[in-house]
Order: sequence, then structure tokens, then C-alpha cells
Amino acid sequence: MSSSTEEQSGTSSQSSLSNWSKEQLTGKSVAFVEGLPEETASRLSISSAPKRKSVSKAPKDEGIDPALWGRPGHLTDAEADTYLQFKKVIDLPSGDFRDTIFCFGEEEGEVYALCRWLRARKFVYDDVMVMVKEATKCEAEAKKALFYADPAAALGCPQAFYNRQYPQVYSGIAKNGMPVFYSKVGLIDIDAIECITTIANIVKYHWYVMIHDFANRLRNQKKSNPEFNRFECVCVMDLANLSMGQLNSRTLSLIKEQSAIDSLCFPETLNKMYLINSPRFFSATWTIIKGWLDPRTASKVEVISNRKVWEKSLLDYIDADQLPADYGGKGPITQDSMDKEGFTGKLKSLNSEVLYVRTSASTKCEVQAGEELEINVYTRSTIGAKFNVFDANNKAGTNWATDVPVKHIGEDPEKMPSSLTLTKQNIKGPASVEVKAKSMGGRFAGSANYLVVFSVMNP
Repeated sequence: MSSSTEEQSGTSSQSSLSNWSKEQLTGKSVAFVEGLPEETASRLSISSAPKRKSVSKAPKDEGIDPALWGRPGHLTDAEADTYLQFKKVIDLPSGDFRDTIFCFGEEEGEVYALCRWLRARKFVYDDVMVMVKEATKCEAEAKKALFYADPAAALGCPQAFYNRQYPQVYSGIAKNGMPVFYSKVGLIDIDAIECITTIANIVKYHWYVMIHDFANRLRNQKKSNPEFNRFECVCVMDLANLSMGQLNSRTLSLIKEQSAIDSLCFPETLNKMYLINSPRFFSATWTIIKGWLDPRTASKVEVISNRKVWEKSLLDYIDADQLPADYGGKGPITQDSMDKEGFTGKLKSLNSEVLYVRTSASTKCEVQAGEELEINVYTRSTIGAKFNVFDANNKAGTNWATDVPVKHIGEDPEKMPSSLTLTKQNIKGPASVEVKAKSMGGRFAGSANYLVVFSVMNP
């Protein structure tokens, strides 16, 4: 058993206790071991984990696994004193700070939640208090809105439409019980995202993901395994197809907004990160970045380009039945998981494409027998375009829409883009459908972006 696993299981029986003594926090208390279930105490007694040589030094200074630093039962005397000082503030009648710290619910356990926040500021009391105050202020508006429980309302568009442009999903759990998050960074389509929503709405959606999705997964894991105390996640960032051009200011702004919330309001929730399929230019960049990080943070991240190598690494950390098939396991492929979570009503499948229209542009979709098709267009273009929907195999055949104008009013990027359903009635399959857009601007009007979404429905 690894030392980090021992720390989790060895202290889990204490998770329901809110009043840990200084001796328990530092691991010096005999009762800390004697009070555990017999099986857990037995595991601790034969533990091969490094023992504390000095309670005045941090474990990281003694060659102990950095993953144990700042964990309950492994604090220094000074860290334990800071913990007890911090706890007094949290126990005050005002509930704002406590709500902020227990962002995932009381199920996390007080000692684990408080230590998580303290680690984020290296147990410097004043810095921790500043962080908690800033986090409380940051989440105030979202809290009033109940953290946006409806993802479609938060985004201003169907969740499935957004997921198709920014593929990311939680799927399965790691061997340590933590949820696993997959993000296909190389497939982010920032042009499409800007056609359907705003940065402000994406931030709202991120609150939904953290409070109503991730937090529920943590609580469910705690319910199924009472010894689960590490409210963290394993992250797999897939960089396949990532280009230098994608790392533009618009994409980085999107990622930065979400990362800022995570860093401030959900600290110390990253257990392990795998950056896989990294292009050569990114690997070189990471070598430089890694030198700027402290060893504990850097140790959480692995950058692996070779598929055979990262598949083995993932299977070492995640059981095959919990690892998606598209990442070398036997679990549901990530696209199926995204569809299952994002699809509502009769939606069966989804395709989309950004049309870059200077004069004209078109796209096609095949509809099978027994299926129906709905077509939506999203844009921020103030130039406008006229859309036609017709039989792709027979220009003289059926026209489902003729010269339908689609145009956005206003230049404010904080306002939602314009959208229109091109099909007054769903198109019944079988059919080969083509959508063509013709610019309403002059020859010097420039190019404009239109996201065409094909929603294939069950009848």
C-alpha cells in the first residue's frame, strides 16, 4: 500500500470528528492509532511509510512523499497551530466563510476541508484568510443564483451544443476513488463557442459543473465508500490536434477564467494530471514551465506523447473498466458519455460546422430512415447571410428553407449571439440535406462566422 493511500485510509475513521487535537494533527497521538478500527490500525502498524523524524520540520524537508505534506496526521507543530487558529474562525456563528470552505458539502469532513485550504497558502494564516474572503466575494453572485443548477440556462444554449465545441466530461473513477475528468483541449473550437455563448455564461456553466456535477460525484463516492476523504480529481488533458494557432488570446481567456475560479474557490482539488498526445512544441514549453513550479505541484503532472506509454500510465492509475475505451480501457468512450449527459428529449446525434462566409459557403448532413432533422444557426455577424436548405442530391428537389436571413444586431461581446431555427418542421429521413449561406454584404464586407448545428432526432 502506498503511503498516500495509508494516510487516507488510516485517518478516515476520524473524518466525522471535527475536534482533532494537535497531537492527532501532527501524528504524535497514540490515540490517533488506537482509536482506529482494528483492520486500519493493523495496516498502519506495518506501514512502510517514512516516519516523522522531527515535528518541527515539514515532511517534504525529511524526504517524505510530498503528497503527504499538509495532510491531517502529518502536520508540523506550527502547521497544527495555524490549523487550530483557522478552525476558530470557521466555527464563528456567521456562515459565509464556512459555506465557502465546505464548497463540496460537510461530507468532506472538517479536518480535510480546512487542510485543503491551508495547503493552498502554505499554512500562512493571513494569506489563507485573504483567500477565503476573496473566494466568498467571488462566489457571492453565483451563490444567489444557486450556482446555476440548469446548465442550458447557464450557457444560453443546449449543453450538448457547447460540449461539441469544447469536449470535456467526467467519466469513471481512479483507483484512489477520485473522479476522472477528460478534456480534449486540441478539439476546442473557439470560433464555434463565440457563435453560441459568452465568456460570462461559460463562467456560470463552470459554477454548475463544480457545484452540481463534480461535487455530487464526490459526495456519491463518499456515500459508497465512507473512507474516501480526498475530495480531489484526476485530470486527463488530451492535446491531440492542438496547434499553435489554437493557443490564441481568445482560447486562453476562456481557460483562464475557469482556472481562476478553481484556484481561488476550489483549491487543492487536483490529485493528478496527465497531459497526453502533446505536440512537440508543447513538450519543449513544458520543460521550461516545470522548472518554475515547486516540486509538489510539478510531481502531480505528467506530460506523455507516446500512446503506449500514456495508456500504461493511465491503467496504472485507473482500472480498465473505469477507463474509456478511446483511452485504452474498457469503459464507455468519452463521446458517448458526453452525449448521455448533454442530450435531452429526442436528440439522437449531433453534428455541427462553422461556415466562414465571405460570398457563400455550404455544409451537408445525412438523415437516415426513421430519423428527423432540426437545423439551427448561431452567429455574431452583423453582416448577415441568407440561408437555403435543400435536397443535396437534387437541386430541383425539395427546398426546406429559402433565403432565410440570419443577422446579429449589436457589437457587444457580452451580449448573447443571435440564433434561428431554419426548419419550420423537422426534415424526415431518409434525406441528404445541404445548407448554403450567401453573404448579405458587399464584395468588400469581409468574412463572417455562422455555426450550423444539425440535431438528428428520434421521431
